[in-house]
Amino acid sequence: MTTTIASQAAPPPPADMPRRKRKEDRAPREGGLASLLLSPTFVVLLLVILYPLLSALYQSLFAAESGLDADGFVVEGESFVGLGNYLDIFAGAESGRFYNALWNTTFFTFVTVGLETVIGVAFAVAMNRAFRGRAFLRAAILIPWAIPTAVSGLLWRWIFQSNGIANDLLNTQILWTAEGFAAQAAVIIAEIWKTAPFIGLLVLAGMQLIPEEVYEAAKLDGANAWKQFVSITLPLVRPALLVAVLFRLLDALRMFDLPFVLIGPRKTSVETLSILAWDESNQLQYGAASAFAIILLVYVAVIAFVFIRVLGADVIGDADARAEKKAARAQKKAARAEKESAR
Repeated sequence: MTTTIASQAAPPPPADMPRRKRKEDRAPREGGLASLLLSPTFVVLLLVILYPLLSALYQSLFAAESGLDADGFVVEGESFVGLGNYLDIFAGAESGRFYNALWNTTFFTFVTVGLETVIGVAFAVAMNRAFRGRAFLRAAILIPWAIPTAVSGLLWRWIFQSNGIANDLLNTQILWTAEGFAAQAAVIIAEIWKTAPFIGLLVLAGMQLIPEEVYEAAKLDGANAWKQFVSITLPLVRPALLVAVLFRLLDALRMFDLPFVLIGPRKTSVETLSILAWDESNQLQYGAASAFAIILLVYVAVIAFVFIRVLGADVIGDADARAEKKAARAQKKAARAEKESAR
């Protein structure tokens, strides 16, 4: 009886309530299933990213020490020094070596990525044109990128040796693989030769998404090739170009193998932060090496953050979704304001 009275007194439910209720009931189950399916990925990420990062951070707080115990035996071990390794890096006796490596890292990064961007866009424009032999040109441009970096270093070391092809072509006797600006130029040339095709490949993918009708309309309006490139191509490939430049920036900041193989370790003019961290670990100074690695990580994170915030690079491809959500929120806000003004 009670149930009958309650059902009669209650107002009829809206027509869309069962569907909405089923949707609300299904959402937690789907969220739980998604979390379960993604859990192995999270575990792997924790093992390969978070654990080494925390381990390096912990190791950077210790320093290797050796001495004699009460019986006169040599004792080696590590002692907790807190931020001592970081203070030594920034203001210690070897701080000059750190600042030199920081300058070399920054110099190589911005010079090589800047030149690679210009050359990569030129490669993309050439590969995007329809002509006979385009497939051969694409393969020829992409071959350097497919060669391992260590092999590229050995190849260019052979080219730049004192009696190598470079000196024969220039009719000079430059010591490219010794020290100074010649060594830096050798690294820059080899780096650009190897990685410019990467930017060209990503920009080419963006250019192939541009409808041909846009260029035909521009031709009807009298736009020449340069005007089409500046007004159509560059704005439409900007998202792909920014992502390519960001990836190259992050990769160049960690430059290690090319200057190490081409020029060698402990060369002041080409020593980067990665080479400096390797050299410390090679001397069994794992605390200092970890501190260098942490500083490099922070430097890379700052550069990436500034690049994304200033230039607005769409790294995960959700710019359109965010723009639609922003537009929807703006429409709702305008409709709400219109209703309130009507009252």
